Amino acid sequence: MKMRYKLLIAAVALTLLGAVGAKPATEYWKKRNQPTWKQAEVKQGDIVAVVNSTGTVKPVLSVQVGSFVSGPIKDLYVDFNEGVKKDQLLAKIDPRLFEASVARDRAILATRKAEVARAEAQLKQAVNDEKRALALREENPDFISNSELDQFRFGRMAQDAAVQIAKASVDQAQASLDNSLLNLGYTEIRSPVDGVIIDRKIDPGQTLAAQFQTPELFVVAPDMRAKMYVYASVDEADIGMIREAQAEGQPVHFTVDAYQDDLFAGLIEEIRLSSAETQNVVTYPVVVAAPNPDLKLLPGMTATISFRVDERKDTVKIPNAALRFYPDTKYVREEDKKILEGQGWDNDDDDQVEVILSAEERAAARKKRNRRHVWIADGDKLKAVAVMIGLSDSKFSELVEGDLKPGQKLVTGIEPKKSRFGS
Repeated sequence: MKMRYKLLIAAVALTLLGAVGAKPATEYWKKRNQPTWKQAEVKQGDIVAVVNSTGTVKPVLSVQVGSFVSGPIKDLYVDFNEGVKKDQLLAKIDPRLFEASVARDRAILATRKAEVARAEAQLKQAVNDEKRALALREENPDFISNSELDQFRFGRMAQDAAVQIAKASVDQAQASLDNSLLNLGYTEIRSPVDGVIIDRKIDPGQTLAAQFQTPELFVVAPDMRAKMYVYASVDEADIGMIREAQAEGQPVHFTVDAYQDDLFAGLIEEIRLSSAETQNVVTYPVVVAAPNPDLKLLPGMTATISFRVDERKDTVKIPNAALRFYPDTKYVREEDKKILEGQGWDNDDDDQVEVILSAEERAAARKKRNRRHVWIADGDKLKAVAVMIGLSDSKFSELVEGDLKPGQKLVTGIEPKKSRFGS
């Protein structure tokens, strides 16, 4: 009997000890399994929204200098990267054939002028013969017949026509000489503008053939220090914001691989209407003008561009990481679980049916996407806070509506559990 009482007392004691230790143990395991939240602060400051793109640096103007005449290159006076002035001699084509043509046409012109002088002398003689015949006819009609008088009259008229023909031949010879002089002048290749030689496509001794197509000899880029263009392709979804940014005079910033630590600035010069379609993506060319006083921007460089399209000054801004966070329902207050369930269903539904919505419905649905929820720690659970967001940059979004204050902590994720071994 004593043994039975002892066992009963021991069982009761163990039961009491278990009852007393159960609650602390439960609290311990609950605390151990409670996640540690990653948090980020709501801040106040500026938000700048940008549209990113890539582009190619090009001169404002590339003047292609060609040759109008054919022949071998006799002399070459400039090379790559040299600065040139307007009308500066760049190259010279062998002029001997053209000089011979000029000499030939000069001789022909001299011959035609001599023919004019001879025709005018013959005309004077014909005029005098006609005058003498008329004088004899007045003295005595029998001295000269009508047929003889006609010979003198029409002979004078024929000589007058001969003088006109000779003068026209002079004009023709002069035109041929002018043409030969122009061709001789074209053997000197001169720069049409002030600029820099960015390409040279000929070598001394090379023969040019300009019969069918004008050969391109040089490419001259003027005013490279004053301004360079950056040609970018912008997606059609962003072109509306780019047009507004151009109207507001918003700056454009870009970098090039050659000077990774330098930030270049420019302005939107032009939005061209000539769209291009690549793999069902429509883009529009946007031209950005940038100063280039140090000649760091060279033709052909690839630029990484950020178009500033809008900004907000001194606004309350929410970390984008908080907007992307969706907690598990087990960590959320009971009254907020329906938000997660409904929100998940709405998003999926929007993606599936947007293609069949009307234009008005699509616009309304897209506006609703700015209504979001963020989460704050409320004891052991998370509490949802409804917000409406506006402008966004890479890290923050503007708070348009919502019960949040600068400095308030928002949950952005769960801290990973540390191993007992410290790894």
